[in-house]
Amino acid sequence: MSGIYIHIPFCKQACHYCDFHFSTSMKKAADMVLALAKEIQIRKNEFVNEVVETIYFGGGTPSVLTIYDIRYLIDLVRKNYKVSENPEITLEANPDDLSEDYLIELSKIGINRLSIGIQSFFEDDLQLMNRAHNSAEAKKCLELATKYFDNISLDLIYGIPGMTDQKWKQNIEIALGFGIPHISSYALTVEPKTALNKLIQTGKITKPKDEVAEAHFQILVEMLEKNGFIHYELSNFGKENYFSNNNSGYWLGKKYLGIGPSAHSYDGISRSWNVSNNAIYLKSLGENKLSNEIEILSKTDRYNEYIMTGLRTIWGVSLGRIEQEFGNEYFDYLQKQSQKFLNDELLFIENKILKPTPKGKFLTDGIASDLFMINLK
Repeated sequence: MSGIYIHIPFCKQACHYCDFHFSTSMKKAADMVLALAKEIQIRKNEFVNEVVETIYFGGGTPSVLTIYDIRYLIDLVRKNYKVSENPEITLEANPDDLSEDYLIELSKIGINRLSIGIQSFFEDDLQLMNRAHNSAEAKKCLELATKYFDNISLDLIYGIPGMTDQKWKQNIEIALGFGIPHISSYALTVEPKTALNKLIQTGKITKPKDEVAEAHFQILVEMLEKNGFIHYELSNFGKENYFSNNNSGYWLGKKYLGIGPSAHSYDGISRSWNVSNNAIYLKSLGENKLSNEIEILSKTDRYNEYIMTGLRTIWGVSLGRIEQEFGNEYFDYLQKQSQKFLNDELLFIENKILKPTPKGKFLTDGIASDLFMINLK
C-alpha cells in the first residue's frame, strides 16, 4: 500500500491557531493547479513499483478548488500511477464550501471520503478561532453531506478557553447526532508564529489549560467508545471499517508521495519535503524542477519514528520488531526506559506489544519522547 497526498495551499482566511502552509490570496490558484499537475507527472518514476491505494487532498482548504481542478488532478494521478481498483480518495473541506451542488459533483468525480473542519458547533468558539464558517453552516453542511457520502470524518477541537465540560459534551453529542462514522479531535495548541499566540501574549485570550484539555480528552474517549467508535489513534476515532486508510498508512510506515508546497514524502529510507513558499514552488516547477530537501533516515531516526507512531495507535510497539529490526541494544534500551512507565501503569505489555494504558493515552507524546534513542546513529 502507498498513498499520494496533494497539498492545496489556499484558505479564505487564516484561523488563529493554524501554522500550516497556506495563502489567503487566490490569485495564483490556476498556476498552482498546473504546478501540482506537473509535479504529479515528473515524480511518477518514484512510484513505478507502487500501487496507490489512497489519494488525499489536504491543506490549506482543498474545497476552495473547482470541481474541474479536483477532477483534473485525480485523472492525472490515475494516468501516471498504478492506482488500485477502489482507492480511498479524501477531500478536506470547510463547511461554508459544501453546497449541495458541490457535494453532488464531488461524489461524481471519485471523491469517496470527506474530512470536514467543523471544529465546534458553537458560535463563540468559531469566532475565537477565526473560522470562516458559522454554527448554522456547520450543521447544514453535515445534513447535506450525509445525503451523498457515507464515509465522512469531522474535526473537533477541545481545550478551547472558556469551554466547559458540559459544552464539550454538547459538541460531541451534536456530532453523534449526524451519524458520522469518524471523528478526529485535537487539543487547541498554541504555536509560536500564530495569531492565537499573539492574542494570548497581549491578554486578549486566556491561555488554554492542560488540565482542561485532559479532562475533555477523557470525556471524548468515554463518549465515543460508548457509541461504538474505536480509538485507533491518539486523535482519531472510527467505527469499524471507517478508519482513515491514508492516515493509517502514515502511522504504519507505508510509503507516500507528497505533492505541493510544504508537502512531505517518505519512501521507507528517506524523508523529503517541498519548499514552503508558493512563489519558489511555482518557479521551480515552471523550470521542470522541484525545490525540496531530503534526509536519509538513520537507524535511530527510524526507531524513534516507530516509537512515536506505534504508541499513538492501537497497534502499539512490537517488542519483537524492535529486537529483530533494530537489534539488542535498542531492545534493551526500550525495556529499561519503559520500566518506570510500566510501574506507574501508564504503559502495559500484551502479547509482546507495548501500549499506553487508558491513563497513559493523553500523555503518549511525552512518554514516547522519553523512550527515544538520542545517542546511537
